[in-house]
Amino acid sequence: MMTTALSQPIAENIVLLNPVSWETFNQLLEELGDKRNQRLAYDQGKLEIMSPLGEHENNNRFIDDLIRVITDELGWNLKKFGSLTLKSEAFKQGVEPDSCYYVKNEPQVRNKQSIDLKSDPPPDLVLEIDITNTSLNKVSIYGNLKLPEIWQYNGRELIVFVLDQESNQYQNVTNSQVFPFLDMILIPHYIQKSLEVGETKALREFRQWVRSYTS
Repeated sequence: MMTTALSQPIAENIVLLNPVSWETFNQLLEELGDKRNQRLAYDQGKLEIMSPLGEHENNNRFIDDLIRVITDELGWNLKKFGSLTLKSEAFKQGVEPDSCYYVKNEPQVRNKQSIDLKSDPPPDLVLEIDITNTSLNKVSIYGNLKLPEIWQYNGRELIVFVLDQESNQYQNVTNSQVFPFLDMILIPHYIQKSLEVGETKALREFRQWVRSYTS
């Protein structure tokens, strides 16, 4: 088995293992359990293990707070599943986003605390913090899992991918389908704002912006 340690990152430690069998990947998930910091991604024999560092987790948690503010102010139900393991045996692929959310399909999973993609819809939105540059093409994995929308933050800008159902390909778009009114530039703007005035004040200002939209 070849082990590749990528160059020293700014925000993530990433190790790539190759080859790893599908059975070994599933056994590893079971042995590691849910109480861990690492995120795993698997693509047909390649296993990526990512350990988030401070910048990665700070951005992940703050964007999560922004999403909660939006749904709270709009009165929308939000179901959060964090780094939920999403996998497809047919494609021999699996991925764990930094955060994932049910909004439109929240009623379908409201009473559930575990998700099985064989019977449950995928999350409406996944968030990926990718500052170091992942070694696997996670967008391709999400496409096979039929994830409707991906937010990918690279430390400077937020990139939005929306799945075209006919072509099964992601389109890089400027507006979210989950929150179509939201100017996506606001996300990195308020991340930077939080570093200047503090997270509580930045979130308060963002909440006021959302209220001005809904009033």
